[in-house]
Amino acid sequence: MTLRFLVTCIFLISTICFSQIKEIKGAVQNFENNTPLAYVNLGIAHKTVGTVSNKNGLFHLILNDKVTEKDSLIFSYIGFKTEKYLISELKKTNNIILLQQDNSELDEVVINAKKVKLKSKKIGRNFKGLSLMHMNFYTYNEKDVDDRLSKERGMNFKIRRNCHIEDLNFNITQNDFTFLKFRVNFYKIENGLPTELLVKKNIIFEVKDNFSGWFLVDLESYEIYLKEEIEEVVVTIQWLESVKKNEKSKFFSISTAPSPLKTAYFREKAMGTWTTGGQSLSFYLNAMCE
Repeated sequence: MTLRFLVTCIFLISTICFSQIKEIKGAVQNFENNTPLAYVNLGIAHKTVGTVSNKNGLFHLILNDKVTEKDSLIFSYIGFKTEKYLISELKKTNNIILLQQDNSELDEVVINAKKVKLKSKKIGRNFKGLSLMHMNFYTYNEKDVDDRLSKERGMNFKIRRNCHIEDLNFNITQNDFTFLKFRVNFYKIENGLPTELLVKKNIIFEVKDNFSGWFLVDLESYEIYLKEEIEEVVVTIQWLESVKKNEKSKFFSISTAPSPLKTAYFREKAMGTWTTGGQSLSFYLNAMCE
C-alpha cells in the first residue's frame, strides 16, 4: 500500500464521516456558574445555518450541504463575549459551550427633560392601510415551524435627533400561534446593511392567544436613548420560540405595502446574510425627541 493511497483513504474516510454529520446538539452555559443561557444566537456566517438556544440553553442546529468542517460556528449573546468553534471541533451531541461575561457597555446619551423640550414623535409607518399585503415569517423552503428560530424581520428608521424610545408597534394580520416569543434588536447600519447591535439589552416579549391587530412592545424600562449622531437605525423582531394552535399552523404576518425604497430588512438565520426589500411594514416607534 503506497503512502499516496493511504492518505487518499484517510481523506475519503474523514469526508464520509463529516458528510454524515447533519446536526449538532448541545447546551450554552455561563462560564462562571454553569447556568444555562436562554435564546443565544448561533450560526455559520453566510451559510443560511443558524438557530437560538431554547429557554433551558439547549440547541439543535441542522447543517446543510454548504457547511464544511472548516467553517466556524459563532455563538453570540448580549452581555457575553462572542465565541467561535470549528465544526470539526464539535461532536454530534452533548456539546457544552461556555460563554464569558463581557463587562464593556456602549455609552448612552441621557436627555435631560428639564433643559430640553421634548416632542412626541412617531418614527415609521403607523397605519395599516387596506392590509392587502402581508409580510410573513413563513417561507416555502421551511419544513417545520422550528426552522424559523432566529429569523428576523424589521425596518430602517431615520432618527437624526436625540430620542428616548418609548415603545415599538406593529400590526399583526394573521397569527396561527397560541404562544410566540420574540426579541427586539436595534442595529447600526453601514453601507446600507445592519452591522453590530446598537442597543446591548436583551429585549424579549411574548405574543399570546393568537393575538392579531396592533401590538405594542413597551420599551420604557429599557431606557433606550439614541444620539442625534445616529442618523438611521434598523429595528427588527427575532423569532425565539413558538407554540402552534394546531398541526397546520404556520402563518404569522405583519401588514405591509410596496415602497420605492428598500427599507425592509430580512435575515433567515442568526449570522446569516441580510437582504433588503421594497416594502413598508406597519412597524413604528413612539419616541420623545428634541
